[in-house]
Amino acid sequence: MNTKRTFNQIIFPKRAHGGANQASMYLRITINGIRTEFTINRDIDMKDWNVQSRRMHGKNPKAKEFNSYLDAIEFRIYEIYRELVANGEQITADVIKAKFHGVDTDKPRMLLEIFEEHNKQFSALVGKDFSKGSLKRFQVVTKALEEFLQWKFQITDISIKKLNFEFINDFEFYLKSVRNCSHNTVMGYVKKLKKIVRQCVAKDWLDKDPFMAYKVTLRETHRTVLTEKELKIMTEKTLIGRMDQIRDIFLFSCYTGLAYSDVEKLTAAEISTGIDGEKWIMTTRTKTDTATRVPLLPPSLAILAKYEGRPDLLHSGRLLPVISNQRMNGYLKELADQCGIQKLLTFHCARHTFATTVTLSNGVPIETVGKMLGHKSLRTTQQYAKVLDRKVSDDMLKLRSKFQAPSKPDKAKES
Repeated sequence: MNTKRTFNQIIFPKRAHGGANQASMYLRITINGIRTEFTINRDIDMKDWNVQSRRMHGKNPKAKEFNSYLDAIEFRIYEIYRELVANGEQITADVIKAKFHGVDTDKPRMLLEIFEEHNKQFSALVGKDFSKGSLKRFQVVTKALEEFLQWKFQITDISIKKLNFEFINDFEFYLKSVRNCSHNTVMGYVKKLKKIVRQCVAKDWLDKDPFMAYKVTLRETHRTVLTEKELKIMTEKTLIGRMDQIRDIFLFSCYTGLAYSDVEKLTAAEISTGIDGEKWIMTTRTKTDTATRVPLLPPSLAILAKYEGRPDLLHSGRLLPVISNQRMNGYLKELADQCGIQKLLTFHCARHTFATTVTLSNGVPIETVGKMLGHKSLRTTQQYAKVLDRKVSDDMLKLRSKFQAPSKPDKAKES
C-alpha cells in the first residue's frame, strides 16, 4: 500500500483588491495536492517584499522582526505536522490549520449529534428529494438510539469511535427484547444506522466500518391480500358515512396499486389520456421517485367520479378525501369486521392485492405489473409471484383430493 505523503507550506503576500501596494501576508499549506490558506495577521508594502527569498528586504530592526515572525510561523506549522505524523493521526491541511488556530480537533464526533444534523438536512429536502415518511423513520431511529444509550450505558450520546460489532448486536437485542419489535422492523432500524455510519466512514471520521462483520437479514413475511371473492364482498357491502369513504379509498388502491402517500397526493394533473385513448394515472412514486403509469380500470374510474366536484377536494386540489395513514389503518380493521373478512387489513394490503389478485392472477405479465407498481427491480415484483405459487399449491391440494383413487369396496359386504 502506498502511504507516501507530500507536505508543503509557503508564505506569500496577497494584494488588496484594486492593485494597491499594501498586501496582507498569507500562509498556504498543501497536503497531497489538497491545500488551504489563511492570513497570518501581518501586512507589507510590496516594494519591501523579496520574491526569491520570500522575506522582507533589508536587515533593519523592522525587517528582522518581520522575518523572525515568518520563521516562527513556518516552524510552528512544521512542528504540528511532525506531531500528527508521530501520533498516527489524520493529516490534512485543514487539520493543521485548525491546530494552528487552537481549535480542538480532538473533540469526538457524537452519534446522536450526527443523526440530528442528518435529519435537519433531510428535513430541508422533504418534498424535493425525500418524503415526510422517510424523515419520520429516521427520527424514530434517532429516538430509539437515544433510549438505547440510556438503557445500556446510562449516557445521552456516544462517540462514533466507540461503535463496533458489539454495539450493533446490543442495539438489535434492545429493539427485539425491550421494544418488542419484529425482526424485519429491527433490520429497518439497523439499516438507517448503517447508512449514517457508512457516511462517517466516507468522511474519514471512522477508520474502520463496524458493519463489516454484520449482515442485515430480512425474513420472508406473509403478504396479506384480498381474494376476488373478498373484493366482491367489500365492493357490494352497504356502508354509510366514513366507512363508505374508507372502503372507496382502499378499493381505489386495490385497483391501481398506488401506495398510501401516492393516493393521498393524487391530483387531476396526474390523470392523463394514455396511448390507448383511456384514462391513466401518470405520476411519480413518493417513496422511490420512480415513474408510475397505471391505466384506470372501471372500478377506480367509478370511485373518482363519485368524489368529483366535492368542495373540500376542489379547494385542496386532491381527487380523494384521504385521512391520515394511522387513522386509515384503524378504520380498515373495522371495515374487515363489517365485511366478515378474517384478515388483518392495512392500507398496504391494497397494493399487494393489486399485484396479485387484480393483475398477476389475471394473466398480466410480471414485467408489466412491476412497471405499474413503480418497482426499480423485477426482483421486488417477484415476491408477489411467490404468493401466487403458494395459492396455486393450496388450490392444487384441494384439487388433488378430488382425484384420489376411490377406496376398494369391502368384499365381505359384496358377498
